[in-house]
Amino acid sequence: MFTATIPTFDNLDNLKKMNITQLGEARFTSPIKRNINDNYRVAEHIITDLNKANSPGHMFELAGPREKLYFDPKKTKAGIVTCGGLCPGLNDVIRSIYLELTHAYGVQEVYGFKWGYKGLLPENDPPVLLTSEFVDDIHKEGGTVLGTSRGPVDVAKAVDHLVEMGISILFTIGGDGTQRGGNALFQEAKRRGHDLAVVGIPKTIDNDVAFVARTFGYLTAVEEATQVLDRAHLEARSVENGISLVKLMGRNAGFIAVGATVASQDVNFVLVPEVPFKLKGEGGFLNVLKKRILDRKHALVVVAEGAGQELLSGSGNATDASGNVILNDIGQYLRDEIVAYFKKENIPVVMRYIDPSYLIRSSKANAEDSILCDLFARNAVHAAMAGKTGLVIGYLHDKFIHVPIELLASQTKALDVSSFAWKAALAATGQPEKFE
Repeated sequence: MFTATIPTFDNLDNLKKMNITQLGEARFTSPIKRNINDNYRVAEHIITDLNKANSPGHMFELAGPREKLYFDPKKTKAGIVTCGGLCPGLNDVIRSIYLELTHAYGVQEVYGFKWGYKGLLPENDPPVLLTSEFVDDIHKEGGTVLGTSRGPVDVAKAVDHLVEMGISILFTIGGDGTQRGGNALFQEAKRRGHDLAVVGIPKTIDNDVAFVARTFGYLTAVEEATQVLDRAHLEARSVENGISLVKLMGRNAGFIAVGATVASQDVNFVLVPEVPFKLKGEGGFLNVLKKRILDRKHALVVVAEGAGQELLSGSGNATDASGNVILNDIGQYLRDEIVAYFKKENIPVVMRYIDPSYLIRSSKANAEDSILCDLFARNAVHAAMAGKTGLVIGYLHDKFIHVPIELLASQTKALDVSSFAWKAALAATGQPEKFE
């Protein structure tokens, strides 16, 4: 009989156990009867090589309702803020937070702060007291009913306002910059001795958040992008030597571009930030594109917005209000380079350039993303009511987890070019692994 030695992780003290800040002892009995123990953990890595002494990586708290609450629901006021760019599912998250707080826990007052972190300042538009009537149909719309903005906030003044309003819980829906801002609010409240649970829900259609297998809105973005690619493909193949170039979102990661490429199966070239490429030379993109046009008379090209930045002159360190590096427009640059190249080669082409970025991110969530939004929201409420703070809800191995804000904000996720996803994109397009 053959036996295998399976690694065990009995000594949790030696592992990267991610404990979440607790405001204090939880003393109130939860109305939710099925609860999660704080000792339940989800390993960052679930696949290990039996021939190596692999570590499971970080050991995250399993999200879910706790037996005891820190906040008395009848005396608790909660707030919700949405920040950064739009994303399918924002209204779904707002609605589910409200419903879980009021229906499951009996919280009486839930406020929506207007226009992102600006709404935390008293001189700006007053917060909206959410009601069942207010949230009734908001999930049927794209965007965010609370409005959004980019940029930092005067933390001291914002906490003054939260204290004055008696807000005990703040849900921050946004990207890593938003979550860093939420952590600053928690730290300032802590310094003052004001109990404030800050729980983040990660938001980006780019799907590039660490410790989150899939962010809400990503699959909707892929679905919407795929419809654009279908039409772009028709444009290209309906004329001789037709080229359709579609720019999709993806500042630092090509997940949307790759997902839409595989879903479409009509894309001939996909360019992503993780794979630098050359335009010129025998193995360069333009020459390979020319061979495609001469052979098949049409081509569909997808480029992620963060791809090829090394090709553009003038790329600098200028940032937007959220601290993101301002990218040069690879789409227009690539369009101009393609037109100039084929003109020089004396090959007439019909060029179509399509940038549907803002149309895609302002779509309402599809059914699968709506379900994901609901689960993110409810797990955020469970964590906050238990008095946990300084965390973001993560999602790994089909489990929702508690991730410290500092850890999440210090890392990003990129497309693994050795992954099955990238290999699938290469197989679907038939393009070489690199243009060099």
